[in-house]
This record gives sequence, C-alpha cells and structure tokens, in this order.
Amino acid sequence: MKLTIKDLKSQYSSYRGPVYACENINFDLDDGESIGIAGESACGKSTLGLSIIRMLQGGKTTGTILLDENSILDLSDSEFDQQYRWKKISMIFQGAMNSLDPVFTIKDQFIEVLKQHNYEGDSAQLIKDAMKSVSLDEIVLKKYPHELSGGMKQRVIIAMALLLKPNFVIADEPTTALDVLIQAQIINLLKKLKKEGMSFMLITHDLAVLSEIADKIGIMYGGQMVEFGSSHDIYKNPKHPYTQGLLKSIPTLRGDKPTYIKGVPPSLLNPPTQCRFLDRCPQAMEKCKQLPPKFKTDSGYVQCWLYEDEST
Repeated sequence: MKLTIKDLKSQYSSYRGPVYACENINFDLDDGESIGIAGESACGKSTLGLSIIRMLQGGKTTGTILLDENSILDLSDSEFDQQYRWKKISMIFQGAMNSLDPVFTIKDQFIEVLKQHNYEGDSAQLIKDAMKSVSLDEIVLKKYPHELSGGMKQRVIIAMALLLKPNFVIADEPTTALDVLIQAQIINLLKKLKKEGMSFMLITHDLAVLSEIADKIGIMYGGQMVEFGSSHDIYKNPKHPYTQGLLKSIPTLRGDKPTYIKGVPPSLLNPPTQCRFLDRCPQAMEKCKQLPPKFKTDSGYVQCWLYEDEST
C-alpha cells in the first residue's frame, strides 16, 4: 500500500486557543516500506499517527492523505471505518499494555474487535492465526489481562492490530516500558512481519530501534518534520542540527560521551514564525529568524537555512 502525505496539518482545540500539533508534514511511503518517526515528547509524533488513522480526539486534520491514490480525508467516518480502519490500516496505541479490559478474557476482546468491524468469516481460525503470528499459545485466549506478563500483553495488542490483516500498521511506542529481552522479541516480530510484506510507521524516542526496522526516517521538532530521508542517510549523514543533536545523545560502543540539547522545545499554542529550533541551535545565523523552506537532499528534504546553497 502506497502512502502519500501532503501538507498535513493537525490541531487541537483548547481553552487557550488552538494547539498546532502538526504543520506542513510531507512524505511518501511505497508499498512494503517502513518509516520511523522520531523526536522529543510533544513534538507531534503520536498526533501524526492518529491523524492518518483518523482517530484524533478533540482536533481536526487538513491537507492530503492518500492510500493507494485514494483520499481518505474525503471519506465519511462510516466509509473510512468500513473500507480502511483495521482492514487496510491499523494502530498499536501508546500505552497499549493498559488498554486491555481487565474483566474480559483475551478471546472475548478479540471477538469484540471483529464484531466492531462486521467480520463475517471464521472468527476462531482468524484469532488463532493472529495469535500464531505473534508467537503466543492459544491457551492465552482463555486468560485475563492480569494473568499475562507485560510482553505477552503487548503481543496481544499487536495481534489485535494484525487481526484483519492490514497492509499498514502504525506502531506508537510499541517497546516502551518493556525490559530489553521483551523489546528484542517485539523488534524481531516487527522485522518478521516486514519481511512478509507489511508496512509500518514506527513512532519512538529510541533511534536505535528505528535503525533495525525503518527504511525511511522522519525527524519531528515543534510540530514539523524538520528532516526526512532514507535511514542510511539520516544515520550516516544527518543534516539538521536537531537530528545531529539527537544522534549525539545516544551512547555508543566506542565510548563517546553522550551530549544533550540545551533548552526546551517551543510552545505549540503560539509557535514562532522563525525556525523553531533557533533558540537551541549551535549553528544559528541571522537568516534563521525566518521559517526555512524544505531544501532537497539525496533521499528527502531538510528544513534548515544551512542547506540553501546546496539546493540551487
């Protein structure tokens, strides 16, 4: 499934005014490709995922979202639910381990998902296949959430997202709050599903996780995607000063001392009209007091005045 995002804008309503959580997001994802979305907390990563699956609560989304050249923002809620949600695109939500209902068995919760999406086939076999895909024994279906470990609950949630065999899955922090062994299991599972042809949007703070799965990476800051490109280019030749700062904050086996980015992100209630990274950027110059356009790179784009000459 090909995904195209053009000039996506998402904002929330608040008593202090609109919160501009995502602004002018652009990228393409070809069939079978996976994208990683990284950035600090409150930069708009989760809002982007919720906007694509049209589950943004208390907000609105404008722009263009194309799935196989079909504009999903032009569909009614019922049309999108019947044609796309959970059938072609699904989501593993942030804090998924806490989203299971404690008073129902795992099987009952699977059945509820199928009822919600009007599935009329062999539900028992479909559920068994979903459990098998995440390496869980069928006996888990008879258990209640409190009887499962954190890793098992996370895999149940992933199985629910895969239940109707979607082409594209948005995974929002799927390895958060898991120990390193369970994280490795989840990452290996996502890699296995990717080899089988499934596309992912992986939202995470952990750039090391993205290096395992993502073909392309988008770096978000202050509600904008400040850099987008192939995974290779982002890791080997990061261009935006914010991307460079993120990568320098990761401990390495070489023993390099991690550094941090001084300052705090801008408010999205009244975002600045200049470069949003200006106050924290070690390479800031006079021209940065303007909002930079998108300058092309070898595999994507970067929003930084440092690359104005390279784009001409």
